[in-house]
Amino acid sequence: MSPRSNPLIGWSVDRAAIRTVGAGLQRPECILAERDGTLWSADARGGVMCIRPDGAQELIAQVQHTGVDAGDPSSLILGGATLPNGIALNRAGDFLIANFGTDAIELMHRDGRSETLYTEIDGKPLGKTNFVLCDSHDRIWFTVTTRLVPWTRSINEKAADGYVGLIDGHGIRIVADGFVGTNEIRFDAAEEWLYVVESNARRISRLRLRADGSLFGREIFGPADLRGTPDGFAFDALGNLWTTIVQTDRLIALTPEGEVLTLLDDCDPLQRRIYDEHFYAGTMTPEIMAATQGSIAPWMASVTFGGPDLRTVYLGSLRGTWIPYFESPVPGLPMTHWR
Repeated sequence: MSPRSNPLIGWSVDRAAIRTVGAGLQRPECILAERDGTLWSADARGGVMCIRPDGAQELIAQVQHTGVDAGDPSSLILGGATLPNGIALNRAGDFLIANFGTDAIELMHRDGRSETLYTEIDGKPLGKTNFVLCDSHDRIWFTVTTRLVPWTRSINEKAADGYVGLIDGHGIRIVADGFVGTNEIRFDAAEEWLYVVESNARRISRLRLRADGSLFGREIFGPADLRGTPDGFAFDALGNLWTTIVQTDRLIALTPEGEVLTLLDDCDPLQRRIYDEHFYAGTMTPEIMAATQGSIAPWMASVTFGGPDLRTVYLGSLRGTWIPYFESPVPGLPMTHWR
């Protein structure tokens, strides 16, 4: 695709056209869309919120867990109890959960029955589990942001102790490490490359994938510094990588050539400047983090394509109680559960 044929170049989100779905949600960090229009969002009460096409909502909570205190903003960051973060649907339609509170990879059935799959790897605690992803071979990929305790130390220390793990017929293993704040991961359309968000390095890396699940040829994709903290991302059908910038709330896209396009900017410039100064100085505090957010999807954390033609874009967030959505000029790349 030539840059001139890319519909995202010169396009931006019309704020007046943004609508919302859902109400009373708690930390809808990750969102899954199904073909029939059903949405699922991670929920801080432990489990997922189901939002039907007619708007009806049902919280499916993990039976064995108690959620965090939504009245305490720090609990939405630090966890301490169950805190579903990244979620994925397996072939059976059950939920895989990277639990940011219990530091575990979990499986939850649609009736709320939940089981812990893994809490350790190589005889050590997993660390701060962040995201989980299924590939076309039914393998489970997951990320761990850091092994530092508390995990927020990694923001200031820029610790390169994050990793990508794989669960398959051989068990659980680390397939790539040395990442700075590992966050979401995504495959390209052909599953030839695995893309990795390094939040605390403010960059996106990618690695080539072998058939056995091993990774090689790591490189940075796009700018070495995105000048904002990337969190979640998703490919569209043309290979643009839509990426959220958390806390200094922006939605950007990296073209297949690595060019950065700003699609939506929802942060006060002064807030952003203060936040960035502390980020680069290594002096970030919870108070500075809490003072910085937009109004559309506060602490914009993820992007999901859905709708009948995969042109509806949903934004996940850490501090929102709703899910904003709008229409894209380009359809999204379908997830494995969509195919």
